[in-house]
Amino acid sequence: MTLFDQSTWENKININGWRDATVTADALEPATGNKLASVGMASVDDVKEAAQVAAKAQKEWATKKPEERAAILRKAGMLFEEHAPEIHEWIMKESGAIQGKAGLETHVAANECFDASALPHLPQGEVLASDDDRWSFARRRPVGVVSVIAPFNFPLILSIRAVAPALALGNAVLLKPDPRTAVCGGVVLMRIFEEAGLPAGLLSLLPGGADVGAAVVEAPEVSVIAFTGSTNAGRKIGETAGRLLKRAHLELGGNNAMIVLPGADLAKAASAAAFGSFMHQGQICMSTGRHLVHESIHDEYVAALSEKAKHLPVGNPATEQVALGPIIDENQLKKVDALVQDSVLQGATVTAGGAIKEGLFYQPTVLTDMKVEHPAWNQEIFGPVAPVMKFSTVEEAVELANNSDLGLSISILGDVGLAMQIADQLDSGKVHINEQTVMDESQAPFGGVKNSGNGTRIGGATANIESFTEIQWLTMRPEIAPYPF
Repeated sequence: MTLFDQSTWENKININGWRDATVTADALEPATGNKLASVGMASVDDVKEAAQVAAKAQKEWATKKPEERAAILRKAGMLFEEHAPEIHEWIMKESGAIQGKAGLETHVAANECFDASALPHLPQGEVLASDDDRWSFARRRPVGVVSVIAPFNFPLILSIRAVAPALALGNAVLLKPDPRTAVCGGVVLMRIFEEAGLPAGLLSLLPGGADVGAAVVEAPEVSVIAFTGSTNAGRKIGETAGRLLKRAHLELGGNNAMIVLPGADLAKAASAAAFGSFMHQGQICMSTGRHLVHESIHDEYVAALSEKAKHLPVGNPATEQVALGPIIDENQLKKVDALVQDSVLQGATVTAGGAIKEGLFYQPTVLTDMKVEHPAWNQEIFGPVAPVMKFSTVEEAVELANNSDLGLSISILGDVGLAMQIADQLDSGKVHINEQTVMDESQAPFGGVKNSGNGTRIGGATANIESFTEIQWLTMRPEIAPYPF
């Protein structure tokens, strides 16, 4: 039996252990349309029960010695490494990822667990100065129950990066993966932590639709919601959380700019650009969605990028050596193509791709003659499309890069000195000089500004402790204090 033997979890959810689900759904392979498995879907009542179970289990979990929690997180990290080939197969088939992207997910997942295993032993507060005769402390306490809502595009990373630190810091977690990736974004984590020795009830697996998403936000036992997804959905979650006086950590969409400066190495720039726009079919919140290229190298850049796009193989990553796999589903495919075609109707020019290949496969696409009003320029595409626009001055490049209601990631390619000056003027949660826009490390803070989210809420010890603990003021005196009453 393998760690992910289907007889363990098929048609089931997990609340204090595996149980049959009242509703099931097919896990499909987007590259072929084939059914991979039947997965359990949670109901609103399941969420209510899971929240109550989690709240009870969390009380005991929070009393565990730091070394006990740390050991489970370390074990989980080792299991991600040990079972990586099996996990890779699910990520490739269920999410349409190529082998390298699947490998990145398990590598980061293991590191997230290893990093989280250090959290229980880090300082959990401060000693404060006091104007009275007492000791005064600000100590960190677990928030209680955390709901983690993760998307389909990086199903493992975007779940584990919240699940691991939340558990390590003494919390329980309700995990709601996207139904389209319920196995690699849900079952995988559930089985890993079961085998790592996590006590039952601390992690519940609750795939489902919008009603289940609303339930994991609204459950009274939940104190913090960690959400990764679209800006529209994040706005609704933020509104609900605000009404219920809960904290919501929102990592939302991006329409990320790459600024290519005069004199930049064209071959290297085109390679970085292709990776930034076409990696995982452009279905990444950090994908390079706007290419701003100095007019002196614009035509050569477009030619080099277009040549790469024309020769990148597209196909089934589970059976072929390809650079791009399928779009996740037909609705997303239609959205990508509509943004491209609408922009062409408004004057954009296709220099590579620009059409559906077959099935759910979309050709790597390069667009030029872009204007700021074109939908492929001013909207997040979430597909393998590289819109290119020229600029003449640094001031113009900065203005164009900042001219978006999203602010997640920006890259600058070329002279470092000039790039440093530009970086200080950019409205973005992340800025990468001489790298493309898609970047993530377990120890690095991750977040966006403007409509890309409510700041850095994940990544690295500082952000994780801030996100998944509350501060409690604690004072002590040697004797009961005297009072005038």
